Amino acid sequence: TAVISYDYLTSLRSVPYGSEEYLALRSKIHDLFMSFDDTPLGAASLAQVHKAVLHDGRTVAVKVQHPKVQAQSSKDILLMEVLVLAVKQLFPDFEFMWLVDEAKKNLPLELDFLNEGRNAEKVAQMLKHFDFLKVPQIYWELSTKRVLLMEFVDGGQVNDRDYMERNKIDVNEISRHLGKMYSEMIFVNGFVHCDPHPGNVLVRKHPGTGKAEIILLDHGLYQVLTEEFRLDYCHLWQSLIWTDMKRVEEYSQRLGAGDLYPLFACMLTARSWDSVNRGISQAPVTATEDAEIRNNAANYLPQISQLLNHVPRQMLLIFKTNDLLRGIEAALGTRASASSFLNMSRCCIRALAEHKKKNTCSFFRRTQISFGEAFSLWQISLHELMLRVKGLKLPSWAMALLCWLFPAPH
Repeated sequence: TAVISYDYLTSLRSVPYGSEEYLALRSKIHDLFMSFDDTPLGAASLAQVHKAVLHDGRTVAVKVQHPKVQAQSSKDILLMEVLVLAVKQLFPDFEFMWLVDEAKKNLPLELDFLNEGRNAEKVAQMLKHFDFLKVPQIYWELSTKRVLLMEFVDGGQVNDRDYMERNKIDVNEISRHLGKMYSEMIFVNGFVHCDPHPGNVLVRKHPGTGKAEIILLDHGLYQVLTEEFRLDYCHLWQSLIWTDMKRVEEYSQRLGAGDLYPLFACMLTARSWDSVNRGISQAPVTATEDAEIRNNAANYLPQISQLLNHVPRQMLLIFKTNDLLRGIEAALGTRASASSFLNMSRCCIRALAEHKKKNTCSFFRRTQISFGEAFSLWQISLHELMLRVKGLKLPSWAMALLCWLFPAPH
């Protein structure tokens, strides 16, 4: 950080403001842009973003990598590796080499802005059926590995309730859209945007239609899930949602949790083991449960470290993504809603049915699978309807009749 900051502060010190050399440097920018805002819209550890206008009138966001980040990154990883080995010597119970392995794999990808542009176009195509999602267009003619030009799209951060209230955007609708989008990425496509912190997820009202829209930014960090992992993960979440504890144990162990499967289930859901057993879609999150999880986390640090070292590497960024999404839900006050779990279940059903159809040559069997898929999705829709009706506080006899007619799907 010191090296990069020093370079950033001193790189133009020899060029006095307003001098002939300064104006010459500025003119190179104006060869490309009609206007270019010197003050960045935002800055992070790898890059910063400026607003600019091209000569054809298009307003763009220009993402510029900080000087020397490429060269410094290899030293950072080496230092991280030395520190992790030192921690291992001092505290043998703690295993953090996975952190170094992930950094070695992901940092070069994040430093290649052309890779980020390709990811943006891929996810935009993959989720084009979601009319609420906006991925800024990439302008390839002016992009390089260290400079990325994209369509400028403005909005408020996804965790900013005040912005949503001012602009009459429904927080529950945004939360549902976010859940649908990530369920589709994880369970159906296996191509997951792994950095959904509030600065990378904006919301706005579409200027043309007035509908709420989610803007997804910063596509440098993606996780590609293998089919085996994705299907096991689908089965695991289905088991968690419908409280099938035998299958929770089976699929947790298939994903590397071993005997620590109860801890694994708690880490995935951010719920206590008691809530997992009672049903995460049934038991609401309470302040008491949150306090219990925080207090117990310190006691289980060695086991958490062991678990993170043994699960598939794909799981690590999924954990990170889950936690960031939960942080957004907590800020919006929509955490762990039954609706989000049902949307996840829909995606799991579709993904598993698609896999079965792909692996059979029989037209009859494919038809049978399609009917089974349609029936399961219909059951979920009825279950969702029943939950809404529950909110109307019908008489107990009417609720008993509904529960008998429309039991929870499995």
